[in-house]
Amino acid sequence: MKRTILMQIIKSYLKLVIFLLPIYSKAQSTYITQGAAKELHLMDRLEIKHQYSTNLLFTGIKPYSRQQAVRSALLLDSIRQSATLSSADAYNLNSLYINNMEWLTNISPSYWSKKPFLHTFFQSPADFYQVNNKDFFLSVNPVLQIKMGKESGNDQTLFLNARGVTIRGCIANKIGFSTTLTDNQERGPLFYQQEVKQLRAVPGNGFYKVYKNDPTAQDYFDARGYLTFNAAKSIDIQFGYDKNFIGNGYRSLFLSDWGNSYLFAKINTRIWKLNYQNLYMELMPQFTKRGDSLLPRKYTAMHHLSMNVTKWLNIGLFEGVIFGRKDHFDFQYLNPIIFYRHIEGTVGSPDNAVAGIDFKANVYHRFQFYGQLLLDEFIVSKIRNQPTSWVNKFGIQLGGKYIDAFGIKNLDLQGEINRVRPFTYSHNDTISNYTHYNQPLAHPLGANFQECIAIVRYQPFPKWNIQASAQYYVQGLDTANANFGGNIFKSYLTRLTDEGYKIGSGNKATCLNTVMTVSYEWKQNLFLEAGIQRRSYHLASTGVTSQSTLMNLGIRWNVHKRVYDF
Repeated sequence: MKRTILMQIIKSYLKLVIFLLPIYSKAQSTYITQGAAKELHLMDRLEIKHQYSTNLLFTGIKPYSRQQAVRSALLLDSIRQSATLSSADAYNLNSLYINNMEWLTNISPSYWSKKPFLHTFFQSPADFYQVNNKDFFLSVNPVLQIKMGKESGNDQTLFLNARGVTIRGCIANKIGFSTTLTDNQERGPLFYQQEVKQLRAVPGNGFYKVYKNDPTAQDYFDARGYLTFNAAKSIDIQFGYDKNFIGNGYRSLFLSDWGNSYLFAKINTRIWKLNYQNLYMELMPQFTKRGDSLLPRKYTAMHHLSMNVTKWLNIGLFEGVIFGRKDHFDFQYLNPIIFYRHIEGTVGSPDNAVAGIDFKANVYHRFQFYGQLLLDEFIVSKIRNQPTSWVNKFGIQLGGKYIDAFGIKNLDLQGEINRVRPFTYSHNDTISNYTHYNQPLAHPLGANFQECIAIVRYQPFPKWNIQASAQYYVQGLDTANANFGGNIFKSYLTRLTDEGYKIGSGNKATCLNTVMTVSYEWKQNLFLEAGIQRRSYHLASTGVTSQSTLMNLGIRWNVHKRVYDF
């Protein structure tokens, strides 16, 4: 009875706080959508060119606040020093402003359309419908992605048909809101279909139905949305159902946006040279859905402290814990300051706690180096004396970016290595592992792998983009009778021994995945695209190498590009 009363008091208090805080809030912002390649890459280029990380935008935390991205771009643009913008950079910068006009103090006449359709639609080249008044901003845009393709060795036509709408706005400079709704039908390549069967979920989304009684195609709905407001001058609060990303790389070992969306509350405090983010999420453990039934829940709390040590060096600290209670949040983890490892100990250490450190350094106005170190369990004596012990659960990421490579404007290179030891992210039960909706929360490969990624981006003309990437990885998979630590959904208690675990131990799999895409931005956020992909996958136990060659054509409007990068 006392516990029930206490829970009611806490819930009432939280509701009161949530409703009262907007009264005192100031101008706030929505966030740049997932996969906004132009904006993300532009901010990278500006920071590297100037060798200057502003205290307005901490790029290791994504998605970016629209307000802070615009303010940061304006600041960097105003202190160009010896760096000059290419025509492609100027085009991307102009595009950033056009897509976020609610945060421009003075709107240039060039940002408005000369001939709006019916004097109502496309008043801005970036928005189908826009209202931009003193106390109300609204942007409404259609979402469309149609892609058709062929795969070698597959008689069926590959397709993606996504249609929907995205809406964002701000009310009286106090409450921000955003929602994106898409209805999707998809038949991916054969290795994608295998992934769907294995995960029992659509990679990057989640729940699906069979499309027109065809087991090779999926029908799924993607709905995301959130509210934002400022609790104080430097404290932003976001509540909704969407994705987040922590890191400066193509992958993240802390938290990735690769999997399904989730319900979350986020508090971001930005002051001086510090950015401190608290993230509380409701997740779904591994499951097999049978009919209409209520699925169980699990929860996680994370925080990330980022500091601009100098204008060119940023260092961050990360900590997170996933805990399985019977469909309720453990309120001890609401403490925004204390270390989660300490709390885990006070409640009996039943939970899965991880910690890490990351960095980003901009060097010589051309290079950026970044990395992450994730610690799941780490005993120094084991590392020294027993390097193959299962207890050595950690992951390392190292990467670099080189802009205007070899003096060629807008030719940018990126290289990245990710290495994760066996049993990392797993736990002693099948609930508190580092997963959500049958998919990893961090790297899509899970654990027991080493991955190398190379990316070439080239923008020869403002509206043309060419991107080529190569991904090579080695991973140790389980055999019929042994858990080698690659499947993070399994309890680590099912291991057969305590020693002898190296990356690649078990049924060794190797994969080389290369992709090239050519895009033309016909209108703002409307892309015509053509792509080719070659994937070769070899499994040691069978000695068989499966190869796939994909070719596709598509059109994409106001949505991130669908990729098969696993």
